Amino acid sequence: MALLIVAAVAIGVYASVRRGFSTRTEPGRVESVIAGHLRDWSIPAKYERMQNPVACSEEVFKQAQEHWADHCATCHANNGNGDSMLGRGMYPRPPDMRSAETQHESDGELYYTIKNGVQLSGMPAFGEPGDEDADSWKLVCFIRRLPHLTAQEEQEMKKMNPKTPEDLEEERQEEQYLNGGAPPPEQTEHHHH
Repeated sequence: MALLIVAAVAIGVYASVRRGFSTRTEPGRVESVIAGHLRDWSIPAKYERMQNPVACSEEVFKQAQEHWADHCATCHANNGNGDSMLGRGMYPRPPDMRSAETQHESDGELYYTIKNGVQLSGMPAFGEPGDEDADSWKLVCFIRRLPHLTAQEEQEMKKMNPKTPEDLEEERQEEQYLNGGAPPPEQTEHHHH
């Protein structure tokens, strides 16, 4: 088994070197399969059987929705599809959290990934090591509901997304205009936020 893993990693590294390490090009099939298996193998077996200790109530959903919009949507997008400005520039790309593959993961596997992150990817670890983090378990509830997220819920989340100082100033000027003030100045395109 160890020899198989070493051979697979060697093939993946060779393929990466041949095409370069740019996040702009999609990895080959072999590279993707190897990366996926290595990630799966890195999750301790005890997490496969873990059940979410948090009851997934409407109140928990609302709390997790706000947390997701503020902390996770930057890479994963509000609807969980991973099609965000940052997500498109990463490799591996953030997975579509609504997909059958992600939804098939156990509660414990999702929790472990949130809590510990994924090495060699853009996924950081959240919470303090060793503590039973209720917020991470609440996010598992939210992830389970992502395939059924309504357009209205997604729209509500846009208001919870982090905003740059420029975004806040633009909103202030628009609000001032809507309340009878001077029209906002012409906006120039923003390429980086």
